[in-house]
Amino acid sequence: MDIFIEKLNRLDAEDLYKFEVENRAFFEEMVPTRGDDYYMPEIFKFRHERLLEEQAEEISCFYLIKDEDGSILGRINVVDMDESREVASLGYRVGKAHLGKGVAKKALRLLLETVKEHGVKQVNAKTTTTNIASQKVLERNGFEQIKTGDEEFEMNGQKVKFVTYFWTSNV
Repeated sequence: MDIFIEKLNRLDAEDLYKFEVENRAFFEEMVPTRGDDYYMPEIFKFRHERLLEEQAEEISCFYLIKDEDGSILGRINVVDMDESREVASLGYRVGKAHLGKGVAKKALRLLLETVKEHGVKQVNAKTTTTNIASQKVLERNGFEQIKTGDEEFEMNGQKVKFVTYFWTSNV
């Protein structure tokens, strides 16, 4: 499957909202919920605008993962870029219908090429101890596990911990 990543823009709001609503239950199996308010159309639109402002300030870069038809398959972001733009944090999610097709792996590879162009030399990421697929995506893209948190929390009836990874550019 051919995919590409494209920077988030105003025109994406409606399609992105549909994607998030369609995948809400699935995402909440993997990561802590964003809460009911996130899925209210007016709040989603407001938050979308805030993301675009943050992107314009170059604090973060938000990308949509799309297929050759322009359909949204997922999201991938680098956030909390420091002033020197050498360190950022990663976040991503792929819709349930697109799992197991290499979408996350390919999108992360594309994103890492992009952040290099912006001078980011280290990217930090977190996942949970139960999200083995995410751990594999990170590791297959050169991320190294640096620690598993001490604090357990409950998610979907399971006790989980955060697992922290980092990637460093070899350039």
